[in-house]
Amino acid sequence: MPAMDAPITVRPARPSDLGGIVAIYNFYVERTAATFEVCSVTPDEKRPWYEAHSGGGPHRIWVAVDDQDGVRAWASTSPFRPRAAYGTTVEASVYCRADSRWSGLGARLYAELFRSIEDQDLERIVAGVAQPNPASMALHRRMGFREVGTFTRVGRKFGRYWDVTWFERPHRLSSSATPEGREPRYGGGADRPLSSPQRR
Repeated sequence: MPAMDAPITVRPARPSDLGGIVAIYNFYVERTAATFEVCSVTPDEKRPWYEAHSGGGPHRIWVAVDDQDGVRAWASTSPFRPRAAYGTTVEASVYCRADSRWSGLGARLYAELFRSIEDQDLERIVAGVAQPNPASMALHRRMGFREVGTFTRVGRKFGRYWDVTWFERPHRLSSSATPEGREPRYGGGADRPLSSPQRR
């Protein structure tokens, strides 16, 4: 784990953060399958996305910044699918700057982001993880997500096909859930627990 060379503040994103957010995102666009975007983007191209996540509703962006307001990592909740009935579900994403990976910032961001939307009319938070990515799998399990299945060969990038494992968690975890890897306690009915997450 790299040492953090400056105090880190986790807060909602500001317009001035957009350049740093995009720089981090483009690293993953250009070098990894963490996002299925295949072309890098500019801050101007990403601005409508930022504005759609800045209205105080369920779709938000949080950043981890150093004492120079340099963006070290960011996380977001976005619409899962466009049809109206999906409105109670959001899709979570988190990206860390290359020199800030394995620093714990992903968990800090998710914790603050999810806390910020606790009062929203939501039921589920979902996340997709392109495989293989054991670090992201571990992060999502730690944050109370459970693995629900893998779609195989659903994306093509860098001349090959990629699988995506999907996770879900309740919008609000029970008080017994902790971010230390224990399985969250689900409610009754349709929320009954499934088997423990498959370990890869």
